[in-house]
This record gives sequence, C-alpha cells and structure tokens, in this order.
Amino acid sequence: MLPGPSIRAWRPPLDGVAEVLHARFGEHAYPMHAHDTWTLLLVDDGAVRYDLDRHERGAFGELVTLLPPRVPHNGTSANPNGFRKRVIYLEPAQLPDRLVGASVDTPALIDPGLHRMISTVHRLLRAPGDEPAAET
Repeated sequence: MLPGPSIRAWRPPLDGVAEVLHARFGEHAYPMHAHDTWTLLLVDDGAVRYDLDRHERGAFGELVTLLPPRVPHNGTSANPNGFRKRVIYLEPAQLPDRLVGASVDTPALIDPGLHRMISTVHRLLRAPGDEPAAET
C-alpha cells in the first residue's frame, strides 16, 4: 500500500508568483482542468503522465515542464509508486503570450542548469525570509 498524499501549498510574498506547491501522491489522478497561471513543474520522484491540449505527454527526472495558462491538462502517476513534485505557478504576465503555443508543442525542457536554478528557488521559498533571494 502506498503512503497517503502529502501536500503543501502556499502563496509566497513574491511578485509574479501566484502559488507554490510541493506534493507527493501515490494513487491520484487530476481530472482535465486549466489554470490561469503558467505551471512550472519539477518531478523529483516517479513520473507523471498527462494530456495537454489532446496530446499525451510526460514529466519526470531532470525535465523542466512548463504548462501554459488556460490550456486544459490532466495528470496521473505513470507508475504504481506514485510521484513527488514541486510546482511554481507564475502569474500570466511573467512570460510572454507568444510562448503559449511553444509550450503546448514542447512543454518539457531538457536544461540541467534551469532545473538546478528552479530547485534553488524552491529551496529558498521554503524558508521564510529568503524570498528576496528567490526573487533574484
């Protein structure tokens, strides 16, 4: 039996960041939905299978996944062990609208440096008072 879900979500006092989510799910499926924000996703353990605008996709390992605002997607674990993820929900104005189509076509980015940078931002956002360093 898989452990129950673990979810932590908060709104840091950081311009342009609507919300941060750190979660672990065993058996969980997100129904089709959309956000008003950009979804910047790291999967730290396991893998997530999702549909984005009717295209099958996956998020795992060192990939940085960027889902655009107002584009429907769902999500479920790609394996029986569940997944652990970290998400930063960015206000729409943080990225130009012209990136919506590109992020639908190619939501997964293979960029180890970007992955490390986003991981650092998550670490800084977990510690109250470190928001100015995260903003930088």
